[in-house]
Amino acid sequence: MLPLEYQLTLTKQTEIAPSIYELCLTGDLAQQPIAPGQFVDIKIPSDALLLRRPFGIANVDRQTNTITLLYRVVGEGTTILSESPVGTSLSVLGPLGNGYPIDQLVAGQNALIIGGGTGIPPLHELSRQLNAKGVHVQHVFGFATKAAIFYEDHFRKLGPVAYATNDGSYGYQGHVGLLLDAQFADATTRYDAIYACGPKGLLMAVDNRFSEHPNAYISLEERMACGIGACYACVTKLKRDPSIQLKICDDGPVFKTNEVLI
Repeated sequence: MLPLEYQLTLTKQTEIAPSIYELCLTGDLAQQPIAPGQFVDIKIPSDALLLRRPFGIANVDRQTNTITLLYRVVGEGTTILSESPVGTSLSVLGPLGNGYPIDQLVAGQNALIIGGGTGIPPLHELSRQLNAKGVHVQHVFGFATKAAIFYEDHFRKLGPVAYATNDGSYGYQGHVGLLLDAQFADATTRYDAIYACGPKGLLMAVDNRFSEHPNAYISLEERMACGIGACYACVTKLKRDPSIQLKICDDGPVFKTNEVLI
């Protein structure tokens, strides 16, 4: 079934860290069942740009009919989006993809959420939904430097956060894998579920550490063209049989650890 297209209104846009924007969109999409980790595909308001851009959903507020996206300006499309004024109407497809499974968890259980850089935004909605179920959440996040950190207060309201920065300007010095080794060596037995999203190195570290965990999941970041599985532009291979290709936008972006080749 093809995803629904919505016309959403840009109601707020703020630069919350260098080149990182918080974008609030209001419309009926917010009333749809949205699993944490799903994404939307937005038509950039420019006739020169044909391909939509995918964005993870950072927050869903059904009371205000609003979804929130967090994104980094990296090219022409996101530059145009960042300059779009309040009141702009945007064509949005969604919700797309398969999100993080959370139904298997119950109140009182523990979840570890691991993220890095622009992989972190969809983890906010994940943490929010886990909190609503009464699940205890620990966050472990990595950034290049303290100045790049965003949404710290939002995440700390949902559970403790351990930070790693490459330059040591905040939290543990080094990448997330080193922080996991230093402070979360017992994570496999301590946490009932593991969730991760971020750059390839982080996902490889999580995939290796938690390959046998029954409830460990990673979300792959990839350039996408159609966002609905029609073009095969974003594929990965099944680990047990590399001849089988999976579409990240449609079969994913969330997969179990040890399921796909990263």
